[in-house]
Amino acid sequence: MKRISLSKLFFTFFKINALTFGGGYTIVPIVKDVFVNDLNLIDNNEMTDLIALAQSGPGAMAISTSILTGYKLRGPIGAIVCLIASTLPCLLILSLVSVFYTQFKTNFFIKSALDGISGIICAVLLITVFNMGKAAYKSYPVFSSVLMVLTFILGFFMKISTAPLLLFSALMGVSVFFILDRRDKIE
Repeated sequence: MKRISLSKLFFTFFKINALTFGGGYTIVPIVKDVFVNDLNLIDNNEMTDLIALAQSGPGAMAISTSILTGYKLRGPIGAIVCLIASTLPCLLILSLVSVFYTQFKTNFFIKSALDGISGIICAVLLITVFNMGKAAYKSYPVFSSVLMVLTFILGFFMKISTAPLLLFSALMGVSVFFILDRRDKIE
């Protein structure tokens, strides 16, 4: 496996987090593209596992993905470097915005740019969800389809909030995994 320097790891995550709007789910495809396709440091399955692990933990998805990627590539020091590189752009941008907040909130160009960015974020989120769903569908096609439709019906038509749906989906996924895993070991 190739090795990446701590400085390159820092600047890569700093750049990704400084130039990406929309949070963790918009950063995930970029991190995956950089580390899987461009740098060839992590294979696609390992990156999918890192993303799934980052989703299951508390906190910001972008930070969790960064920490886990840094840990995978350079151990605990890599995780700390990626944590700093991922949080620093947010801190700098928010500090700058807070200084000029009164001017920003009424500026036509800033408001227009943010409105345009929100449309792009929706498209990136759609692509991310599609790709993650495709990976889950390959492993358990029937279960994934039923769970997706059931979760949509419960959330959209029955107005059940996101937290119980996430908990329900996680419990179903773990249950089915253990049932199918145990069945495979018996056979």
